Amino acid sequence: MSDEKVNMQIQSTQSARIMQMEDYIMKHCLWQFHSRSWDRERQNEGVLSKTKQLLCDEEVAKETPEDRCYWVDALSLTEAFRARFSWFAEMDKESIKVLIEKLKERIDYVTISGSLNKELTVARY
Repeated sequence: MSDEKVNMQIQSTQSARIMQMEDYIMKHCLWQFHSRSWDRERQNEGVLSKTKQLLCDEEVAKETPEDRCYWVDALSLTEAFRARFSWFAEMDKESIKVLIEKLKERIDYVTISGSLNKELTVARY
């Protein structure tokens, strides 16, 4: 198989996995619904970075109340991802990191930059 075909297959697999994880988040996670774009940015970063750390068996900071809040959401998300998506068990840590970064980009788009919710950008809200 040519390198181009392999790369296309990898991208196709990655896209399918991102869609599955996005679908789960959109249907089951309330943390995505903050009313301001900066809240959503911070929340997406906090939850998904801690999810990435948990999936890669890395140490997760829990010093502040905000850290603990993100950690709890990330723990729940990690457990759901592992239970629903058996392919996580087959992935190495670098692949997981790349996948979660791509997922974060997608969630940022869906919940912030691509959102039609005008309340996200109201300065006095």
